Amino acid sequence: MEKITINTRGFRSEILVGERWEAVSGLLPEKNTVIITDDNVSQLYGNRFPKVPVFSLAPGEGSKKLGVIEYLAGKLLKAGIDRSGFVLAVGGGVICDVTGFLASVYMRGIRCGYVSSTLLSQVDASTGGKNGVNLGGTKNMLGTIRQPEFVICDPAMLLTLPEQEYLSGLAELIKTAIIGDKELFDLIERSFDKIMLRNSDLLTLLVAKSVRFKGLIVSNDEMETGLRRILNFGHTFGHAVEMQKGVKHGFAVASGMELSTEFSFERRYISVDEKERISKLLKRFKLVEKLDLTDDQMEKLVLHDKKKTGSDIHFVFTRGIGKAIVEKVPVGEVLGFYKRFRDKK
Repeated sequence: MEKITINTRGFRSEILVGERWEAVSGLLPEKNTVIITDDNVSQLYGNRFPKVPVFSLAPGEGSKKLGVIEYLAGKLLKAGIDRSGFVLAVGGGVICDVTGFLASVYMRGIRCGYVSSTLLSQVDASTGGKNGVNLGGTKNMLGTIRQPEFVICDPAMLLTLPEQEYLSGLAELIKTAIIGDKELFDLIERSFDKIMLRNSDLLTLLVAKSVRFKGLIVSNDEMETGLRRILNFGHTFGHAVEMQKGVKHGFAVASGMELSTEFSFERRYISVDEKERISKLLKRFKLVEKLDLTDDQMEKLVLHDKKKTGSDIHFVFTRGIGKAIVEKVPVGEVLGFYKRFRDKK
């Protein structure tokens, strides 16, 4: 087990990678605690949850909305949770997002922690304190930043994931490698079979490397005013694909990463060999979605992107495997690239 500490604005968050999820019982307050989970996770693990009130949501993006936050806040109030309360998320990215958002606004903020049950959540969503809910067809438009006191990442929980859910998380792991860790990229490249077999030792290593990198970024730029923006690699196009096609987050981001890599190549930021390595790895794991959004659909969704400021957008490029830069690019230039890319397909 590896403990990774993230320090932000005087707050300390501990990520426990390789810890058994049942160890959470020893981390919780003795009283005034509730669990938020989803129906799938509850069915798998609910009989081993700590003996506290449990509120279970429908799985999926449909639960990431303000109405659910209001519903849960009412549940907390009826359960007698006051400002000394604690909310534990047991689930994937959606549950961690909803729980963190709820904890940040209920009674102006109460404590929270996560048991992260999916690969996507372990390598990305549960680290860094970002919590968002969707607004209509716009991804994560309403959000807060609140660090959990702890996150448990148990590789044994990944064994119960459906394959598409598992691969969705792998896309975010590859993203981390592209933007900041060439050694991680090399390791993923040569470990295809072990990754597909969900080797626990390897997954613990991969998750720990990803969390260490993201933790370093977040510790230096919690509020995403500069460096943290590189974590959005592939997300400008990816969020558009996700909201329009309704595919899992990782698959949409993988398609966004393919586009962003091609855009980087067009600008001569990367070599053809590096471009092909990235594309080949994404396709080897069958992550890339068919890009059939019309120009109008893409424009509508990109114009609502949170990274847009005025007529520009903070776009993340790769400068080579393990390196990333952020540039303010006119929205029209981003959309023009998408049209050129789609016309070539």
